[in-house]
Amino acid sequence: YPDSYLCWNMISSLGSFISMMSTMLFFFIIWESMISNRTVIFNKNMNNSIEWIMSFPPSFHSFSEIPKIYK
Repeated sequence: YPDSYLCWNMISSLGSFISMMSTMLFFFIIWESMISNRTVIFNKNMNNSIEWIMSFPPSFHSFSEIPKIYK
């Protein structure tokens, strides 16, 4: 590139370097999460919630009253 574009070339190179480093950090986070043996802190598939008790999909206008939930 001509010398008049030196400033824009440096800015572009800096942006490319930042993108490359963030991509490498992202892949490191993915890799580290796959090899670590951490316990699950939160389980969002709770078996006692109403979504798991009822059949899917429910029939149209099938509930004449609110379903009972047992804990």
